[in-house]
Amino acid sequence: GQKEGKILITEIIREDAHLLYGFATAAEQDLFRHLMTVSGVGPNTARIILSSYPPHELTSIITLGQIEPLKAIKGIGLKTAQRILVDLRGKLPALEGDASPATTIPTTTSRGKKVQPLDTTTPQEAVSALKMLGYPEASAQKVVRELIASDPTISVEELIKQSLKLL
Repeated sequence: GQKEGKILITEIIREDAHLLYGFATAAEQDLFRHLMTVSGVGPNTARIILSSYPPHELTSIITLGQIEPLKAIKGIGLKTAQRILVDLRGKLPALEGDASPATTIPTTTSRGKKVQPLDTTTPQEAVSALKMLGYPEASAQKVVRELIASDPTISVEELIKQSLKLL
């Protein structure tokens, strides 16, 4: 039998092509649009990312700053994964409903990888930010390690501020 359905469309117009991308849910379409704002992520890469994880899981991965699940996606390297996390963290809306964070953030991904708390990416994020500011990676890592050793609960923002004072 026939069934009626609804497809949400995003159109991308280029000099050489008019491209249409279809989505089953508004959450998928919204994530696609957000992913497209990241430098180095085009429509095909965004589509591959969305086909790797369901929207709620991808949102959780980005919100928690999980780099490994992103790197596991075909075509996503370390730099692109870092850019996605830095550019989209805090910009993604909560998906579908007002469920508490405990019910919307899974502890494992669909590929069975353990999701770690945000704290594990704090040093990585700080080093990445310092590198973008022109500091050598080795120096940035050394200073960040020292600061984390003295205060393991330090926030990324504070870690970067303190690192800048020491570099």
